[in-house]
Amino acid sequence: MHQSKSVEREQQGLSGRTGRFRFWFADQRWEWSDEVAVLHGYTPGEVEPTTELLLAHKHSDDRDEVADTLRTVITTGLPFSSRHRIIDTTGGVRHVLVVGDQLKDSDGTVVGTAGFYIDVTETLAADRREAIDEQLPEIVAAREVIDLAKGVLMAIYGINADQAFQVLRWRSQETNTKLRVLAEKIIADMRTFGGADTHTRTRLDHLLLTAHEQL
Repeated sequence: MHQSKSVEREQQGLSGRTGRFRFWFADQRWEWSDEVAVLHGYTPGEVEPTTELLLAHKHSDDRDEVADTLRTVITTGLPFSSRHRIIDTTGGVRHVLVVGDQLKDSDGTVVGTAGFYIDVTETLAADRREAIDEQLPEIVAAREVIDLAKGVLMAIYGINADQAFQVLRWRSQETNTKLRVLAEKIIADMRTFGGADTHTRTRLDHLLLTAHEQL
């Protein structure tokens, strides 16, 4: 479905907004605020919300759970909360928190549910970015020590980088040891070897001194 530029502009500033809804059990009637309409990709007033429309916008992996929650709310009239994904009219995925409380008539009888949507898409993205930023130094350090261990295996066994990594991964899986921990142990213990034998050192000396001539 075509999405108007006004909806696009509103969606750009939508993240973190709260939109309201109401749902009456007797006639299965929904009302949603302009913010919720825009969240789904519609211009305010463009469509009339229905149960079928709302469920159609739920992510396929979340739809059954949301439908079950709605059936429980209709049956019991109890408050609820749901965290799930919706797909807007452009196919974009948005993460939402939906909270509903009892909607009562003038006599105090529960006749529906009313609550709000909160778009938490950008919050989740920021959390993921923060987690990656926090883990990045550790990831880099792990990569460095694994590369060092690969280099040792390549030199000792005369194998290539991919083969060296496969050897490390095999030992990691066989011994139930994290790859980084295994690599650190190999590098640490290699230092106790006192270097290579004299013949190997002599060959390396020659290579170090003459490698530039072969370029």
